[in-house]
Amino acid sequence: MHLFNRVKFSTPESVELEFTLAGIGNRAWALIIDYHILAAMVVMFLIVWTTVSVQLGDLWASIFGAKVGLWLMAIAFFILFGIYTGYFVFFETLWHGQTPGKRFAKIRVVRDDGRPVGLQQATLRSLLRIFDEFLYIGAFLIALTRYEKRLGDFAAGTIVIQAQAPITSSTLKISPQANSLHQQLLEICDLSLLLPDDFAVIREYLQRRSLMSPKAKASLSLKLTQQLQGILHLEKIPDGFDLDVFLEAVYLGYQEREF
Repeated sequence: MHLFNRVKFSTPESVELEFTLAGIGNRAWALIIDYHILAAMVVMFLIVWTTVSVQLGDLWASIFGAKVGLWLMAIAFFILFGIYTGYFVFFETLWHGQTPGKRFAKIRVVRDDGRPVGLQQATLRSLLRIFDEFLYIGAFLIALTRYEKRLGDFAAGTIVIQAQAPITSSTLKISPQANSLHQQLLEICDLSLLLPDDFAVIREYLQRRSLMSPKAKASLSLKLTQQLQGILHLEKIPDGFDLDVFLEAVYLGYQEREF
């Protein structure tokens, strides 16, 4: 396994995106954090469940009969399984491929084509997690396969990548007008509607626009602007700003919100 494994995607806008795979160390660190949170949730549930069982013992005995203890253990088992699997499904779906642990470790799950994961992918990954952890099968697969996939990743068609860090001003030039416009955008639209791959496309364009021909640059900036207007529900960009300034402002606004 290479120290830094990288993977490339080509977007419909013909922009090539390159990501670094998360690696087993970052994934293990994220999992440790998630398991600490899960452990706290399980302890809280067991305390509540035990208290309720004691308080309602006679009532439940009349419902379940002599085997009330077995029934209560079975119910508790299914609830615990739901907490275990639901934790990862809930956060990876809601946070676009991140759990609290992954967010802290700055990694995220995406589909094999770079798109964000959905409910189906998050559910498959979560349900197969127990098999991945049996005899450390998942760890061996991550270490030995090219795209660092565990069983859940193979079934769901996903990979785990490092979250994109903000780009410094030395590698990307931002106009002074964009600094004022991005504050307006934060007030008039919800930049959380943008997904990480949307942000990555904007970043790649801003980095590479100086190498494009004027015609290609104008065409791509128009296409990106129109797509962003649809995502952000903007009828038009604010008056007095050209397309590049608008894209720069979206980049700044999303970066300020995300990081």
